[in-house]
Amino acid sequence: MYALIETNLKTLSVDKDEFEVVSKEASGFLRKHVRNEAEPFDIIFFDPPYETVYDEVLNHIGEGRVELLTKEGVVIVEHSRKKDPNDEFGELKRYRLLRQGDSCLSFYKRTAA
Repeated sequence: MYALIETNLKTLSVDKDEFEVVSKEASGFLRKHVRNEAEPFDIIFFDPPYETVYDEVLNHIGEGRVELLTKEGVVIVEHSRKKDPNDEFGELKRYRLLRQGDSCLSFYKRTAA
């Protein structure tokens, strides 16, 4: 899937400086991202295995950490229809839920300025 995402971004002529596709354990990656004082993300697409507990990662992002998500940033979580994450995680609030078969996408944005 990693290679497919990169291929699709290239097909759409998205500049290499405009995206970063990461296939790593989310909590550790986000902690390292903050430690390295990297730029915040505009979009975080979180696609864990369906048996994963989402709360730890979403709480970490929702703590109001401007180091992780821009003010206008969006977090998209893919999950099973049977495992619906909470509507809110700190400053993150779900504003859209898209159901497609057994899979769902939950869209979150920051509620604090």
